[in-house]
Amino acid sequence: MLAAIIIGPVLSEILVIAAIALILFIIFKLGRVIVGLVVNSILGLIAIYAVNTIFNLGIVYNLLTIIVVAIAGLPAVAIIIILKLIGISI
Repeated sequence: MLAAIIIGPVLSEILVIAAIALILFIIFKLGRVIVGLVVNSILGLIAIYAVNTIFNLGIVYNLLTIIVVAIAGLPAVAIIIILKLIGISI
């Protein structure tokens, strides 16, 4: 209450609204990044399954493969396929 008396009721309301707007902005920005990562991970998992099924590459679905594809997404799929084609299996 002391802060409201010193800086005035209008200024304190403006500060509260600005703080809420800043918090919402940060939440939406983080949400957009998280959604992008989730979509990339899902696309990566679908892509590695589809490529392995269509071209019968023999890529083994182990914990390491799934974690790498889930974290890195489509670029990891490309790297795993290239490694498999040159004879390196993870």
